[in-house]
Amino acid sequence: MSAYPCSQPVLSITKGPRQCHTSLILSFTPSYQNGVIKELVTEVPRDDFDVEKEGQVEIIGWLYQYYNEEPHDQVVNINGGPVKTDDIPAATQLFTTDWVVRYMVDNSLGKKYLEHYPDSPVKGKLKYLLPGDITPDQSDFDITRIQVMDNAMGSGHILAYAFDVLMAMYEDQGYAKREAANSIIQNNLFGLEIDQRAFQLSYFSLMMKLRQYDRQALNGGVMPNIHVFVAAPTVTEEFLHALKASSEVVDEIKDIAAHFMDAKTLGSIIELPANYDYAGMRDALDSVATAQKISLFGNQQAAQQLLEIIATAETMTQRYDVVVTNPPYLNKMNSTLKKYVKKHYKDYSADLFSVFIWHNINMTKVNGSAGYMTPFVWMFIRSYEKLRTALLSNVKIDSLIQLEYSAFEEATVPINTFVLKNTKNDETGTYLRLSDFKGGMMIQGEKVREAIVNSGVKYLYRTNQANFEKIPGMRIAYWAPEHLINAFIDSRTLGSYYPIQSGMKTANNDLFTRKWWEVKFPRICFFRKSINEQSNGKWFPYNKGGYFRRWYGNRELIVNFAENGSQIQKYGEENSKSYSFQGAQHYFQEGITWTGKTSSINSFRHSPFGAIFDSNAGPMVFPGNESEERTLLGMLNSHVSAYILNMYNPTINLQNGDVGDLPIVRMDDSRAVPIVDYNIQIAKNDWDDSEASWDLNKYILLTHIAEHKPSTILVVLEPDHAEAVAASPPVQTKAA
Repeated sequence: MSAYPCSQPVLSITKGPRQCHTSLILSFTPSYQNGVIKELVTEVPRDDFDVEKEGQVEIIGWLYQYYNEEPHDQVVNINGGPVKTDDIPAATQLFTTDWVVRYMVDNSLGKKYLEHYPDSPVKGKLKYLLPGDITPDQSDFDITRIQVMDNAMGSGHILAYAFDVLMAMYEDQGYAKREAANSIIQNNLFGLEIDQRAFQLSYFSLMMKLRQYDRQALNGGVMPNIHVFVAAPTVTEEFLHALKASSEVVDEIKDIAAHFMDAKTLGSIIELPANYDYAGMRDALDSVATAQKISLFGNQQAAQQLLEIIATAETMTQRYDVVVTNPPYLNKMNSTLKKYVKKHYKDYSADLFSVFIWHNINMTKVNGSAGYMTPFVWMFIRSYEKLRTALLSNVKIDSLIQLEYSAFEEATVPINTFVLKNTKNDETGTYLRLSDFKGGMMIQGEKVREAIVNSGVKYLYRTNQANFEKIPGMRIAYWAPEHLINAFIDSRTLGSYYPIQSGMKTANNDLFTRKWWEVKFPRICFFRKSINEQSNGKWFPYNKGGYFRRWYGNRELIVNFAENGSQIQKYGEENSKSYSFQGAQHYFQEGITWTGKTSSINSFRHSPFGAIFDSNAGPMVFPGNESEERTLLGMLNSHVSAYILNMYNPTINLQNGDVGDLPIVRMDDSRAVPIVDYNIQIAKNDWDDSEASWDLNKYILLTHIAEHKPSTILVVLEPDHAEAVAASPPVQTKAA
């Protein structure tokens, strides 16, 4: 890099005969108070600048990360709308923390080498190799034929570290460094990227790696096997006629062009036929691309673009020994991407990263490995159950590190990193659970190194993934004790006993919901018992979650359900807003409700008859009778239930399916009924001492004053409210 007088760093890369000379200008405001320079100085570890410690490559990634930070924030903070094609790089590219890169490569590429050479000194250089079984491999080994792919390579961090690991292997095989470096670039490393700027940085990183060992590298013809996706040009009849090729080859060129029409959007997940005649297509296009006569129809440029597309496609359809990447995280897909994913990856379409999980393990050879850094929701959430089922049925989770929920500072997503092996066996995998260690990625890395030195730490687990098949939803709960796993086998799920329902979606909460004190009290209908009961009421109690509160409470919202929701329906249809009356057959019924979103443990509450419930924030379960309701409420608020629910879903969003999958051994424990009744009564008394309760009849702060000077205390309730409270029937509970 060099600085011009205009303070714009310029990166210029000469790419040889295959592609033209390209330049990259990274402009930024040279401020020391904020922006790129400040972040580089204050946030990037000092070692990342140290050339002696390989900082020359690390700093490129950090530079690109902070250069991209502002457009990234602008894109991901868009409310609602899908991400446009041009914004996908900014929305999805995040620099992968160095120790995570080393973990992924050490436990895939490094471990593969140790399967052939278990006593090699290379093992000592794999600082993040986790404790675990290494299966000997007696097959022939040729270091020049080991191929490593990163198909979302960003600025090239993973490939640059893989270069270092491969260099150690080559040296162990007796190669000279100069020869090894050239062979690594020519034979071992492959990459794909949708963003031109990131691709250029990757190219630069790898060429600098080569230049470190070969001073003549930039003068030779050695080029990295990495590609940036380009959209296919329009293939005209005039262009096809100029090819002078067989009809079969012409048809294949038309077909591959059709596949790459949306290449800038789809990138690495494009599904291609495995039997293209790449040599035939290349021969047909070469004559047009190198023609001396300039075509008025742009045929030369089209042929050159198609040649690059063919090179990219050929790279995509190979199988690799190792595929390692930090894939894009994106669920706000535009229509083109969403349609393609639904068609080709329907079972894995919850997010773009889950598509990459499945796609990449299928890019590996038998016994090959795929390494990832992704959000850890795929391990637990119901929308990823088909992905879990496919993985557990076909491949092995060789190792996995689950990070603390907010450890990854660069994105507001809980992260894990893991390595899959393309094999089916009963070997035990290694798992690290870092949930208890707060303090960011540096602390997480320290705990990983601690576990490598001392495999007896309590947060390291060794388990057979066959156990996950015994857990409802095949959740990856690797820390679950054996007796709990056995309990799943010997029990039924809560959802098989009782209906669990999401409820109403109003289309506009600000318009249709209120706090109860915001309307005239007589207008609130508290005692409706079913959806079929005739009622002229407008406002009804509404369960919509709330803060942590067990047994009873959070009863302060009301909803406009006049004429069984006709106003909501009319508003939704007129304004094209989403609304629903899901679970309407259970409206106003007595049951158990809970808060759908919480940063703490979940809290379950008794809901007397008369209330409607929300679709997401206040779902409900409806036991068959009062005794079973009390027994179930006691179980749901127990420590055992909290443990299992956290095991099912350690995110802040508790899903109905998580509650429905709780194991129930029996539901006839009469001992729980009076205890739960007593807890409900205590919680109700506490709630009714608050002004938030519509059953308030005294102010608790005035109680002790009233004991001494009763004549001086005057508590005034609104007449309508006082009259309604006096007419309210008592809650049917049994004190112990």
